Amino acid sequence: MAHDIGGIGGGTSLEEVLSATVRRTGASAGGVYLLSPTEPVLVLAAVSGMPVMAVAPWWRVAVSAAGPLSEAVREDRLVWVGRQEDLARLYPNAAAGLPYRFAMAFAPLHGANRWGALALMWSASHPPSLTSRERGHILSSARRITQVLDASPAPLSLPGQPRAVPVRRPVPDASQTGLAAADLVQRLPVGTLGLDLEGRVTYLNAAAVRLLGRSVERLLGTLPWQAVPWLDNPVHEEHYRTAVFTREPAAFTALRPPDVWLDFQLYPSESGISALIYPHRQPANAPPPRITPSGAAPEGVGTGRIHQLTHLAAALSQTVTAADVIHVVADQILPAFGAQGMVLSAADAGRLKILGHRGYDPRAVARLDGLQLDTGLTPAGQVLRSGIPAFFADPGEMARAFPQAPALSGKQAWAFLPLVVSDRRVGCCVLSYDSPHRFSAGDRAVLVSLGGLIAQAMDRARLYDAKHDLAHGLQQALLPVTLPHVPHLAVAARYLPAAHGLDIGGDFYDLIRLSSTTAAAVIGDVQGHSITAAALMGQVRTAVHATAGARPGDVLARTNRVLLDLETDLFVSCLYIHIDLAERRLHLASAGHPPPLLRTPAPTPHTRALEVEPGPLLGIDTGAGTGTGFEAVYPVATAPIPAGALLALYTDGLVETPGTDITHSIDALARHLTSSGNRTLDDLADRLIHQAVPQHTHGDDIALLLLHMR
Repeated sequence: MAHDIGGIGGGTSLEEVLSATVRRTGASAGGVYLLSPTEPVLVLAAVSGMPVMAVAPWWRVAVSAAGPLSEAVREDRLVWVGRQEDLARLYPNAAAGLPYRFAMAFAPLHGANRWGALALMWSASHPPSLTSRERGHILSSARRITQVLDASPAPLSLPGQPRAVPVRRPVPDASQTGLAAADLVQRLPVGTLGLDLEGRVTYLNAAAVRLLGRSVERLLGTLPWQAVPWLDNPVHEEHYRTAVFTREPAAFTALRPPDVWLDFQLYPSESGISALIYPHRQPANAPPPRITPSGAAPEGVGTGRIHQLTHLAAALSQTVTAADVIHVVADQILPAFGAQGMVLSAADAGRLKILGHRGYDPRAVARLDGLQLDTGLTPAGQVLRSGIPAFFADPGEMARAFPQAPALSGKQAWAFLPLVVSDRRVGCCVLSYDSPHRFSAGDRAVLVSLGGLIAQAMDRARLYDAKHDLAHGLQQALLPVTLPHVPHLAVAARYLPAAHGLDIGGDFYDLIRLSSTTAAAVIGDVQGHSITAAALMGQVRTAVHATAGARPGDVLARTNRVLLDLETDLFVSCLYIHIDLAERRLHLASAGHPPPLLRTPAPTPHTRALEVEPGPLLGIDTGAGTGTGFEAVYPVATAPIPAGALLALYTDGLVETPGTDITHSIDALARHLTSSGNRTLDDLADRLIHQAVPQHTHGDDIALLLLHMR
């Protein structure tokens, strides 16, 4: 049987250790996140020094989320964020949902098991850096919590809501000071409220009762914005949340209907908040204060949900492909709303095509994929056609409208969100739960807003994917599908587009069989990473094929003439090598391309760059722009090729690194070829690409052609 987190470890509770940790480290608040055993989510199990509801948007955090908490768990290290500016710089998505000034530390809880993380928070007055003593306190506290968790005799039962843990700090003897303090406060003409860290009223004087217009019985033990309707405004709640998070004073003005303005001043501490209330002092002839009306936010949507929505919007704004959108919905939106399942589908030729899913049996997804939009099997088609979301709190509610739907997935509650962009029906997003789930008005409002953000991100991503597929298909059609077989010549080729943009470029390679003993090897690089560059690459390959077999210098000169006739603004580097296997000689010419490398065989392997005087880039008019100038000249070099030699042709993406002389990179590539031993060509090609990508940050296309003279 699973043990509750309140009393584990032989009498020492997690709550006791957390309270002691907050007190010992001098933090204003702290919490313990535990990894869910069933999903990749961190669940807030206990929180101390902070209202439980104030952190409601962060009760569940995806392990894959881009934030300091998840990073501490993934990388198993202490993560410190000393300033709001650091949070915005390092974790912009998290900063969008936490617009408060405070410092944070996140320490992994990793002992016999990987448990989760300890989260601690300090006010903005904390220096931006941790001292070595503070770091030691945090890490030793994390170890202590880990020991308590390791001592648990059974799996922990994660709560549906975090436990509120009081911070037990030394206080004066209440019997000596309580009566005198109460008498003092009752004599004050201004209203005074005492709030605990949950926001509940613990004390108020007679002036506060008069100014708020509510009896002591109505106010004590309640949240002010619940007992006093005109305080139920997200703007006022945000001031309270700011004071709680930052531990700094906050102030605001509220209207008590019909025309009385009251000033509120909040003074937070580790034990709660003291509030002063007094009539607003308005200068003569000054306009009355303005405040956002309480109807500015949807009913039940607190500022915590609004900040959460901002955080998720920031994550969606960074998506590029449809796969990115699916990952954000699955990894961040599901945990944020406590859902366990997700299906994201798009309208395609009158059917619902499922683009991605999480938490569903693939067999159930296969039955749902491709349903007609007018299907009565599930609400998805109806929601998409009408553009009206649908929420079902339990299977019975679903079965009344769609009798067959509950049995399809085994889920117990569903939210169907239409994805609509400018009146265009893009698709449908379904969030589902493994147990019945009531959707509050606030939840519905936020989910509907989130559906609009998902729709925009998905529409943009699908447009990108379509453009990418078109460009990628064009490039793949222009590159050789297979290379010809030439006796006594083994070949391996690799092509890798840049890691940004449309994943296409103008790098190309080719091997042209001229006879049973001769062949032409070509490699080139068209300027740019675009569809235009890919198309021009195909034209260059065609021009080279048309003249292959002539002298290498003539092949490049005629290709250059073709590019001048095309009047393109792009330039092309190119290397053409005529391989004569009978005479064992190479004849090569270069149009501004990096030199090829030749490795001589064992017993004393050596790799050197073949020297060839480069001619002008293809596409350059050597007549200084007249169009009738001199024919470009491409000098030809000759080199012997001993049996067993290896020839490497490559584009600059393989060797070019910002801030490094390219000749040094070419020398390093030569040394790598020399020391590569007797690897197969395919293995060697893979290793060269693998070595180049992290070193050169994959910012340019890479083409590689290896030829082994057997």
